Amino acid sequence: MRIDPASHMQPAGTVLPPNDTCELLARRLRTDTQGEVLFDDGSRGRYATDASIYQITPVGAFVPTNERDIATAIDIARDLKVPVLARGGGTSQCGQTTGAALVIDNSKHFRKVLDVNVEEGTATVEPGLVLDHLNAQLKPHGLWYPVDVSTSAQATLGGMAGNNSCGSRSIAYGNMVHNVLGASAWLSSGELVEFGPVGALGARAAGIAQFVHGLAQEHRDAMAQHWPKVMRRVAGYNLDIFDNQSEKPYTADGSVNLAHLLIGAEGTLAYTRSLKLKLAPLPRAKVLGIVNFPTFHAAMDAAQHIVKLGPTAVELVDRTMIELSLANPAFKPTVETALIGKPAAILLVEFSGADKAALLPQLKRLVELMGDLGLPGSVVEMADDARQKNLWEVRKAGLNIMMSLKGDGKPVSFIEDCAVPLEHLAEYTDALTEVFAKYGSRGTWYAHASVGTLHVRPILDMRADGAAKMRAIAEEASALVRKYKGAFSGEHGDGLCRGEWIEWQFGPAINEAFRAIKQQLDPIGLFNPGKIIDPPRMDDGALFRFAPPTAPRPYRRIELKPVLDWSGWNVNADPVTEVTTAPGTGGDSTGGLAKAVEMCNNNGHCRKFDAGTMCPSYRVTRDEQHLTRGRANTLRLALSGQLGADAFTSEAMHETMDLCVGCKGCKRDCPTGVDMAKMKVEFLDHYKKRHGHTLKDKLVAYMPDYAHRASRMPWLLNLRNRVPGAAWLGEKMLGFSAKRSLPEWRTDTFWRGKATAAAGLFSDQPSVLAAAARGEKVAVLFVDTFNGTFESENVFAAARVLHAAGYALHTVEKGGGHHCCGRTFLASGMVDEAKVRAGALIDALLPLAQAGVPIVGLEPSCLLTLRDETLVMGFGDKAQAVAKQALLFEEFIARERKAGRFELALKPATAPILLHGHCHQKAFGAVSPIMDVLKLIPGAEPELIESSCCGMAGSFGYEASHFEVSMQMAEASLLPAIRARPDAVVVADGTSCRHQIGDGAQREAVHVAVLLARHMML
Repeated sequence: MRIDPASHMQPAGTVLPPNDTCELLARRLRTDTQGEVLFDDGSRGRYATDASIYQITPVGAFVPTNERDIATAIDIARDLKVPVLARGGGTSQCGQTTGAALVIDNSKHFRKVLDVNVEEGTATVEPGLVLDHLNAQLKPHGLWYPVDVSTSAQATLGGMAGNNSCGSRSIAYGNMVHNVLGASAWLSSGELVEFGPVGALGARAAGIAQFVHGLAQEHRDAMAQHWPKVMRRVAGYNLDIFDNQSEKPYTADGSVNLAHLLIGAEGTLAYTRSLKLKLAPLPRAKVLGIVNFPTFHAAMDAAQHIVKLGPTAVELVDRTMIELSLANPAFKPTVETALIGKPAAILLVEFSGADKAALLPQLKRLVELMGDLGLPGSVVEMADDARQKNLWEVRKAGLNIMMSLKGDGKPVSFIEDCAVPLEHLAEYTDALTEVFAKYGSRGTWYAHASVGTLHVRPILDMRADGAAKMRAIAEEASALVRKYKGAFSGEHGDGLCRGEWIEWQFGPAINEAFRAIKQQLDPIGLFNPGKIIDPPRMDDGALFRFAPPTAPRPYRRIELKPVLDWSGWNVNADPVTEVTTAPGTGGDSTGGLAKAVEMCNNNGHCRKFDAGTMCPSYRVTRDEQHLTRGRANTLRLALSGQLGADAFTSEAMHETMDLCVGCKGCKRDCPTGVDMAKMKVEFLDHYKKRHGHTLKDKLVAYMPDYAHRASRMPWLLNLRNRVPGAAWLGEKMLGFSAKRSLPEWRTDTFWRGKATAAAGLFSDQPSVLAAAARGEKVAVLFVDTFNGTFESENVFAAARVLHAAGYALHTVEKGGGHHCCGRTFLASGMVDEAKVRAGALIDALLPLAQAGVPIVGLEPSCLLTLRDETLVMGFGDKAQAVAKQALLFEEFIARERKAGRFELALKPATAPILLHGHCHQKAFGAVSPIMDVLKLIPGAEPELIESSCCGMAGSFGYEASHFEVSMQMAEASLLPAIRARPDAVVVADGTSCRHQIGDGAQREAVHVAVLLARHMML
């Protein structure tokens, strides 16, 4: 795709250089650096967006491996007059990290902790380091970096410095600018300058300080008149370091630190090499009071009184966020612990200190205060650390939860950071609510009530009339901010959506002073042009991710007939009532697939490395391409025709989707509900129909069909694992890695051994249905291909356990073999074939499901197919009926035990137990039941291995092209945890998980059913 240079009338930072310049830039970077040079259409598209509403295609992306790469890239870009844009996690909400520039991604390699001085309480870090990763290294020293932004699992320190980030506890610790002691940065000239206390600056930095000091003196009167006096002011440049205007001075002793000039500068003045940070003692104890309010106004009005109690945080959760959290299975149990009835809003009030006992009286004072304010009985007192942590996680996900609204209308960020004095907070929010209603919208509210910064986003459709409404609302909101003497930009920076309001906020004289600062540090305009100085209009439709019909290139979706049912996403929603239209009525020409993909708002939650599954391929590659967000962006660009004709089924798209292991981690962990595993199934079907299936595809897909016949001659098929050279030949011919053993075929499958090994354990269908009608304990054991063919002992063990507990069992079969869920066909891009198999299974199970007989499965990926993919295959109500009865073995036992129906005498544990949860178990919240079941063993104290995907993911890890990535996934945490406990019994319910553990750690892993059977009393 050739680049069409835009008109010279377009704002700086939005016009691409000529093609020959871009090509020369790419060649020189490849020649002169060791970094990754990404100038293909897909990569440029993936770096064209951040978490804002904007999209500007960059010249290209560059991923440096060392400092020399960055310095060289700056030199080359300067020579060629190509702008440079530094990027961290790409989670900015105002468009700071989008631009027609060379995007340099610091987050892959530029992420080290360079120094920690425990005595002085300082740390020096590279800008690509993620906040949570820094705090994990600081925790053993009893320290932390207290600018605790909600995106701490993915936000980089460099990005936080660029935006002058704040966080939930800024009332106690201040903003980013209050917690930076120094910075080392490259100027556009190539000079490396140390920024720090003015008394210890080098010549170049001292000259900058003298220049800025002169500007501050010159504009002293204008600053006194126009500069917002609230702490939450992050617009423009920090000219006031020489004439403090903030309610919280930048330094405790009133001294001047030149590094503070770079904080909040959005990468427009210099390119950060390192940051020296001020650390704080890690609070030893915390307590939380959750105040439930009958009205939103009451919550806002109470904030000014609550802060007088000295809390470390006062955070708002409004009714919209409460309802969306209750609708999310990952958040519902936690949110319910915080509620008293159905509040219109809640405030999370935290107190922290050295001793929890000393904090409890503060909770009591909060209770007393609310009684004095006419709200007795409104406080949930929460002293338990685990419960507090869980609730803060929900609050941190607040923005992303709100973005999970279906339909084209979404909460839009452009006035969400306005900060006003606390005494005016209730009036301001009431007035702004009226403004939203005036324009046919309403706002979603959350965040920092303690400092008068409430993140509010009106729901707008940016594909239609959203831009006009955005402009009108911004103008009325700005009048309110001025009325209440607040700051228009209070936390998330200026970027593209608030840059044009800088002059409005400060006046033309101070705006020219900002321009002079830019000219002094970056006279050639190399760094991130179009931000802070000469920004575009906030409502320039040409810069929108979803460009409206009036834009030069409006956003349109291609025509596509999906093979799965995406109609649930193909809806429209009323921005005020949130009532959605019927499925299939949203006008999506792809049947809802595009709208499902567009749910990704680039929040970057998939970049996290903490507990959970998402996103395993990114965790080992750290490549934007192999990230849920990266895949979603590429799909969106293809489905809207922005990558050219047939891009959706191209080889480039296949490369992007290739390392998605279908773990479904995003199904549970992504706050906006992007289900990339299901999207990959959809993509693969279209891709394979265009390019054809390989022999390997067919061998994997049709395994359930030929397994019964193949098991008659296992000796022949097992030669591949035993004859020298056979594995090598198999890799060359079929693509299965020679480094990996394949599952061993055997003659004693479940179906052949049932008559003898399972004699008396199974009943026919009429008998089971009759027993169910009498209220007796019954179950259907769904025997999948893998356990039934390769590990029949798992099925027999499960049958013995359930039979011993008094259950009458049945299993559905068909002549000459068994029923299949279609999983292998889905994984191979054969959805039509999968529908045939899944449909037959559902028909076989339907009479039992309708009679209320539980359907119990052993293999997570197979059983959970009945609760997931079969619901979008067009089977209608019968699939729903089966899904409602489908349970994993451990889910069934845990449920029956809780209901008092499951009793089983078990022998005590003789060894520690380690549990590895299958990815699909994690996605469906089915790991806790395994732990509950393992605890039925007397003396057992099972330990869950905190791991992401094991790396096998069905056939993925068997393939030669994926072997190395597969092992990297396993070595990330799973295999080291198992090696560290050689005395432990390892439990893993997934067939491929057990194989990975056997190959990688040379340890046996058993299904939970086998372990229970081993502990049964004879």
